[in-house]
Amino acid sequence: MPDAPIRVLVVEDEPLTAEAHAAYVGRLAGFEVAGVAHTGAEAVRTLRDARAADGRVAGVDLILLDVNLPDTTGIELCRSLRAAGIEIDVIAVTAVRDAAVVRSAVSLGVVQYLIKPFAFAAFAEKLGAYRDYRSRVHGAGVTDQQEVDASFAALRTSSGGDLPKGLTRETLDRVRTAIRDAPGDAGVSAGELAAALDLSRVTARRYLEHLADTGAVERANRYGAPGRPEVEYRRRHADDRPVRHPLG
Repeated sequence: MPDAPIRVLVVEDEPLTAEAHAAYVGRLAGFEVAGVAHTGAEAVRTLRDARAADGRVAGVDLILLDVNLPDTTGIELCRSLRAAGIEIDVIAVTAVRDAAVVRSAVSLGVVQYLIKPFAFAAFAEKLGAYRDYRSRVHGAGVTDQQEVDASFAALRTSSGGDLPKGLTRETLDRVRTAIRDAPGDAGVSAGELAAALDLSRVTARRYLEHLADTGAVERANRYGAPGRPEVEYRRRHADDRPVRHPLG
């Protein structure tokens, strides 16, 4: 008999973004949408109505939670749920990159933190990791240190499923760092990245194009030198998130 699907409550104030996240959930094997809430109060009502005697929430296994809500913050909502004894897993889905918010999320037991904007591949990777983690901790029971370590590793280890063939997670992290550390709003070209990280120009461009395709950076034309403009890649800021995630 197949395992029951993981039922997901999407909590997101922007209707188009909530619709996009729900559509993403619907594309994943082993998941289904349990509901959509646009405010913290609406989310709390949904969870309390479904709360079981043991503190679990019948019909909802996971919350995809935006940090910025019109009536509260995702952090405060998590804190309220924990204080009320409502035990449910949470994945933060947000454009907020503030380190203090991330620390608060970790302290409240948020199992994943997914930064907007993102493409479906990144979303699928995070939820796939959660599914692996859940299958371990909801199984026959953790028996030893190795099994404990494996359960936590399921959340932290990337499957690499969102990376094209030939790209590695380690180099991708180096590329992200190089873009993040560029001064001001300056972008980097494939040639500049190749020189900085000791990569070939072709390899550097593949990583940059992957980040652009997944929405992590944006492309821009750099003018100045004679001939065709050079393409540079700039980091996105929190306020640059698209209203709706690509569903293709």
